[in-house]
Amino acid sequence: MADNTQEVKDIKGFKPRSIIYAEEMNKDLAEGISAFYSAVWTERENGLSMKNKHLLVFAIACSELKIESAVKILERLKKFGATPEEVKDAMMIAAWTGGLQNFTDFTPAILREMEKLGF
Repeated sequence: MADNTQEVKDIKGFKPRSIIYAEEMNKDLAEGISAFYSAVWTERENGLSMKNKHLLVFAIACSELKIESAVKILERLKKFGATPEEVKDAMMIAAWTGGLQNFTDFTPAILREMEKLGF
C-alpha cells in the first residue's frame, strides 16, 4: 500500500490530526483517511486551484463559526496568493450563508489576523 500519509503532509504542509489519531488506531484507517485528503487537496487539470479550494473552506469555516480554523486557513490563503478582496468576498459569502450574526462573531478575529499577515 502506498504511503498516503507522507503525501498528505507534502500537500498540506502538515499532518492532520485525524491522520495522526488514525495511525494510533490502525495503519489501514490512516491510509484510507490520507487517500481522502489527497483526493480533495491534489490539484487536478481543469479543477479548482489550491487558492480557490482554500477560499471555499475558509468561507465554510467562517459560516460555521470555526473561527480558529478560519484564522489558520488565512495563512494558507496568503501562501497561495489570495488577495484581500478575495478573502473579504469569501467572508461576505460566509455572512450570506451563515447569517449576519455569524458575521459579527467571526469578523473581528479574521480582520485582526488579516492585518497581522499583511493582507
